Amino acid sequence: MTRQEATHTQRIPLNKDRVLRTAVALADTTGIDALSMRRLAQELDVVPMALYKHVANKEELLDGMADAVVGEIDPPASGPDWQRVVRGRILSARRVLLRHPWAARVIESRTAPTPAVLAYLDSMAGSFRDGGLSADLTHHVMHAMGSRLLGFSQELFDTSGPSGPPDPALAAHYPHIAELAATAAHDEGSTVGGGCDDQFEFEFALDLLLDGFEGLRRQGWTSARAKASHRP
Repeated sequence: MTRQEATHTQRIPLNKDRVLRTAVALADTTGIDALSMRRLAQELDVVPMALYKHVANKEELLDGMADAVVGEIDPPASGPDWQRVVRGRILSARRVLLRHPWAARVIESRTAPTPAVLAYLDSMAGSFRDGGLSADLTHHVMHAMGSRLLGFSQELFDTSGPSGPPDPALAAHYPHIAELAATAAHDEGSTVGGGCDDQFEFEFALDLLLDGFEGLRRQGWTSARAKASHRP
C-alpha cells in the first residue's frame, strides 16, 4: 500500500457497518476459525480496543455478521403462487449461504435468533399465511422446514470421500446402502457428499415439502384433528 493509499484508508471512519463488512470478507477469505478481534483490527489498521466501541465482544461480532449475511437474501417476490414465492426466497438464501460457507455454522451457534434472522423468519411465516395456510399449519410448517428456510440442512451422515464402487465387504453387510452409493450422481463440489448432487438433493427435498404443505392446506389440515387421529 502506498503512503497516499494508507492516508486515504485512515480517513475512512470506523463504524459498525464497516467492522461487520470487513469481518464477513475476512471470514470468507480465511475461514471463521481464523477470525479474531486482533486479526480483524489488523485488517482495519486499528488497535483492537477501537473495535470495542462498535461491538462489545466476539459474540456480538458474530451476531452482527450473521445479520449482515441474512441481509443479503432477496426480498420476497410478489404474486399469488405462494410456493413459487417461498421457493425463490429459500433458493436466494441458499445462494447467499454458499457465498459465505461459514455462515450456517455461525447462525446455528447463536443462542437466540438475531434481529435479521427473526425478521426473515417473520417474513417467511407471512408468505405462508398469505398463501392461505392457517396459523396452525404455518407453525408446524416452520418446524418441518427448520434450517432449510435459510438455505441449508444438516445431512444424516457424511458421504464425502473418494467415489467409486463400494467396498465388497461393506456391500455384503449393507447391500441397500451399497446400492444407493452405486447409483449416486457425481458432484465433486458437493457439500452433501462426493457422490451426491448437492443442489439437486436440496431442491428435491424442498419441492417435496412445499407440495406436501399445499396438499395439507387444501385438505384443511389442523393439528388438533391430526393428534386426535393418532390417539389409541
